Amino acid sequence: MPVAVRLPTLLRPAAGGRSLVSVEGATIGEILDELQHEFPAMAGQLLTDAGSLHRFVNVYVNDDDVRYLDKLDTKVTAGDTVSIIPAVAGGAS
Repeated sequence: MPVAVRLPTLLRPAAGGRSLVSVEGATIGEILDELQHEFPAMAGQLLTDAGSLHRFVNVYVNDDDVRYLDKLDTKVTAGDTVSIIPAVAGGAS
């Protein structure tokens, strides 16, 4: 089933400049695997070598953070929107 994936500015060059792509998959893990297969330049930017989500990458299904759901096993259905958002840190001292 196709799922809409919103890409942050940092990943758009790997996807030909697109901010929104359609990817097939039943779970977040399958979606991220397919993204890396379709756009090889994303490899290593989303998942660690051990296959878990990088600490600095936040993934949401609709408005729900997958870290508080089933992580990479979080189910997605047709019509869902997956948003990949880089973590932001820092500030003035």
